[in-house]
Amino acid sequence: MTMQNLELQYFFDPLCGWCYASAPALVGLAERHGAALRMMPVGLFMQPRPIAGIAEFAWQNDQRIATLTGQHFSEAYREQVLLAADGVFDSTPLTRALTALGEQDAALELRLLHTAQLARYVDGVDTCRVEAVAQIALDVARSAGLDLDLDAFSARLSDDRSLADATAQRVTRAQQAMQALPSGGVPQLLLKINGTPHVIAGQPLYEGPQRLLTHIASLL
Repeated sequence: MTMQNLELQYFFDPLCGWCYASAPALVGLAERHGAALRMMPVGLFMQPRPIAGIAEFAWQNDQRIATLTGQHFSEAYREQVLLAADGVFDSTPLTRALTALGEQDAALELRLLHTAQLARYVDGVDTCRVEAVAQIALDVARSAGLDLDLDAFSARLSDDRSLADATAQRVTRAQQAMQALPSGGVPQLLLKINGTPHVIAGQPLYEGPQRLLTHIASLL
């Protein structure tokens, strides 16, 4: 099976806790099949809302994810993000940042997503804030030899109409593509092998890279 015969589409939202649970598997997937992988942000949490209204529910769900998958959700995340005064729950800045870095190098999207997930859930960085997202993107870009200006990139995330439109169009395409999948939830991984679709969701995404890669190899 050659790489030309394999397509991978990963459906996610950058603020989805279950997507964070799939992060180790996705990192391993990118190392093995990165050239075939396309990131498909579905805009699940791009409607801003006060985080206070969902904080307790989110923490309970996060603890369930931690129990089932072993991913770590720190007290710093609970105190500095979920319980932040006037905090807003909105994946728009991160989704736009993924699009902006992807314009430079598509491989940076997964790196940015994983870095932002660790910053949020482990270090307690509020990745709904434009300034925080811009700093994370700056660090990821610099690690790849790209030089971004922090203020200019922050302004792009907030005010650049072309970036906003490109992100909205991308999200719409992902939403349309996801309508063909068995479940409307995220994360989901769609494989196309010689054009034949296979959907991976649930436990194979939460048990690390070897389980996922073994599952894919069985399909190939």
